Amino acid sequence: MTAGTPLATREKVAERLLDASAKHSFDPDTELDWKAPFEDGKWFWPPELCSLYDTPLWKHMSEEQRIELSRHESASLASIGIWFEIILMQLLLRHSYDLDPTSGHVRYALTEIADECRHSKMFARLVTRLGTPVYKPSRLDHNLGRVLKTLSTTPGSFTGTLLAEEILDWMQRLTFPDERVQPLTRGVTRIHVVEEARHIRYAREELRRQMSSAPRWEIAFTRVSSAEAARVIARSLISPRVYASVGLDPRYAAELARTSPHRRDVMRQAARKLMDFLDEIGMFEGPGVRRMWRSSGLLG
Repeated sequence: MTAGTPLATREKVAERLLDASAKHSFDPDTELDWKAPFEDGKWFWPPELCSLYDTPLWKHMSEEQRIELSRHESASLASIGIWFEIILMQLLLRHSYDLDPTSGHVRYALTEIADECRHSKMFARLVTRLGTPVYKPSRLDHNLGRVLKTLSTTPGSFTGTLLAEEILDWMQRLTFPDERVQPLTRGVTRIHVVEEARHIRYAREELRRQMSSAPRWEIAFTRVSSAEAARVIARSLISPRVYASVGLDPRYAAELARTSPHRRDVMRQAARKLMDFLDEIGMFEGPGVRRMWRSSGLLG
């Protein structure tokens, strides 16, 4: 491996990420005050990021009901986040299976898995503290996730990783500095943003390499399977059950959220930087591929 080769560059990136992990990793169990009472009148998620914001239904909800919805949507995002993290950990292990375990690249993959273990436990503890149900994906999406993580190509694995991480990262970057939001929610999102920045860098660098070197059949399959993953991820973030939990008709509320111009704009904004990157590396090329991606609501 000589300087300037793709593998040498990959190792340099991995070593920098390992150094950053050593300096900026957190233990949520000790970093956050899990026993502090929630503050009256504060949101559990920024109102503008709630799925029903600016819909006719939102305008008829009381402030108390809106805040309660934000509590359940925060729990839904945390619950689905655990699902994402468990899939991601499996994908990283699959990626590492055939590689040199002494390489910086694999050592960072294992470091990221350790991060994701802590994140999953943190999200689980947040859901418990919020006192809500555990909002799981639908049975269909749960099984689609099982298929995608089993059949995913290596570039498909990193595309799925970025889809799950970058959309939530955009939302959380708006959440942790927002003083209208409960301190515990802000603390959880701050930790996640700091550590996920490394994960996003790792996935982007590896995906770019994979898309320039993978066989043509693998790239073609990745473009289609990743578009389906985008649809699954986008529709899974907020469970329709959250609406029933706050006394709303779940079918009516879910349809309002699905067709809301504001919600559509939020989702496109959350994914914009990622969509630009995926376009740059050729993810949307091929017959009908761009149309499939647009159907996820993430690509304008």
